[in-house]
Amino acid sequence: MKLSTLFVAGVCAGTLFASCDPHVAKERQLSLTHTTLVDNDAYQFFQLVGSKVVYENDYAAYAGGVARSSQAKQLAAKAQEVYGFLVPQLDSLARLKQVDFPIKGAARYAVAVEAQTAVEREKVAGNRVDSDELDEDELTTEHVASVSYSDDAYIHHVQHETAIMKDQLQRMTRNTDKEVRAFAEENQGKVAELFALAGGKEDANAHH
Repeated sequence: MKLSTLFVAGVCAGTLFASCDPHVAKERQLSLTHTTLVDNDAYQFFQLVGSKVVYENDYAAYAGGVARSSQAKQLAAKAQEVYGFLVPQLDSLARLKQVDFPIKGAARYAVAVEAQTAVEREKVAGNRVDSDELDEDELTTEHVASVSYSDDAYIHHVQHETAIMKDQLQRMTRNTDKEVRAFAEENQGKVAELFALAGGKEDANAHH
């Protein structure tokens, strides 16, 4: 038998054995059929919450840099803490349960162009002067928030979104999957605390 024939036979055999590997089979099953190890309720939880956490984390990072009120700043810092923890935890749980998770394709918070523009304000003793007369050390840079951003709007947004996540986590504490249940039980308190910090009330209609 020629060496080339033996080589081809070896490659085919290797492919056949690899396809019999349970781990490989599971990955192929997930990619081709989107079969998961959780029920439909938990799958919807992953899709809904997973599509929100990245956006909320990005929005909190932006709000923390432009917020004027102490409440909005504190809320943004807490939101980053909560969502920064939830993103990798949700990702790990989704992988464990073979859920085709939307984190990588989730919408990200996009800051308006005007909000990214740094406005240089040259000041000497509070008076505006020609920048040619100033040393570089005397220049100060001030970041201007987008006209679409306001502390009140951000606070209301957090209140609304965390109410949804809080309800979803509460629902998952009754799920039949023990890992999903444990995740919900561990994190519902964090989200509830964020909801309360945003001024949310336990009344289901109070955040609207």
